[in-house]
Amino acid sequence: MTSSSNSFLNKAIEFPSPAKINLFLHIVGQRDDGYHNLETLFQFIDHSDTLTLTATEKPTIDLLTPIEGVNNEDNLIVKAARLLKKKANSPLGVQISINKILPMGGGLGGGSSNAATVLVALNTLWQCQLSTSDLATLGLSLGADVPIFIHGFAAFAQGVGEKLTAMDPEEPWYLITKPECSISTQQVFTAADLPRKTKRLSPSALDTRDFISDKFHNDCQTLVIKHYPEVAKLLAWLVEYAPSRMTGTGACVFSRFSSQQEARSLQAKLPKGVSSFVAQGLNKSPLCSVIAKLSLSI
Repeated sequence: MTSSSNSFLNKAIEFPSPAKINLFLHIVGQRDDGYHNLETLFQFIDHSDTLTLTATEKPTIDLLTPIEGVNNEDNLIVKAARLLKKKANSPLGVQISINKILPMGGGLGGGSSNAATVLVALNTLWQCQLSTSDLATLGLSLGADVPIFIHGFAAFAQGVGEKLTAMDPEEPWYLITKPECSISTQQVFTAADLPRKTKRLSPSALDTRDFISDKFHNDCQTLVIKHYPEVAKLLAWLVEYAPSRMTGTGACVFSRFSSQQEARSLQAKLPKGVSSFVAQGLNKSPLCSVIAKLSLSI
């Protein structure tokens, strides 16, 4: 299809870029290349950055809203757009702006989600016609969490996080909290005292919709609470009220509730210095429905 027949050109279109949580995160070994073999369960939550993309005939990739402290050349948003442009050999360009509400260094996957949204959105806007699997392979080169956002379904993940099996966990309400600290994923995974020998789960262990029970845990949390007293203190406070666990490498913690009202009630009692929001668990990314509607108009 020629660019002149592309109905998306020069139209600003908004796309959600949702957060994820790891309902559990087991580290079952370390590979020769230094990466870790994981077993984790990803679920989305209805709390998103918003990316606005405008496809252009001008071939440049322009990020109109630079993120403070991040060089544009190092921004995963720009890297993702350039990667797809090269892969698809597209003559088109894009202008991108972001309304960023997901905290950085929180374990919610914001940067990976941004990259995935750009890949999925531009595949539609540029009409590249790459498959979801092709996009996921591209995304994996940007980060281990990118493929889950591209596929867009809650999943049990293995390997470095790229081997996905669709799952259907409960979709409760969560209070997401973040103490006054940010945690480097790289520092967590290179720490000498990180647990790396958790026993692999049997398939029967996954025959449940409740993944915040004692059968599951977060190996990164075991390390983080030893080195970050802010996280340890917050977790100790939260577990008195609700099942609570750190997501990813932290510093965010999620607490599970059966209703939005219960989550907001505890939110009102949080200690000073703790940022928070309330969101519902989602087993399907909100990005999927936006892409589906756009695809119908091609």
